[in-house]
Amino acid sequence: MVGYGLAAIGPGIGIGLIFAAYISGVARQPEAQGRLQSIAILGFALAEALAIIGIALAFVLS
Repeated sequence: MVGYGLAAIGPGIGIGLIFAAYISGVARQPEAQGRLQSIAILGFALAEALAIIGIALAFVLS
């Protein structure tokens, strides 16, 4: 479980960077919000999938 805790740092940082870029993009170009939002949600889902796979493997391998 300690290994999973350390492995969760990666997706956490990734999600933070995704939404930081989204906020920056919307602040620069508000009319592109719809397109940027869909890309940010897709990136969030992919980054979160890594964390879910990690916890599944932690339970399977322990």
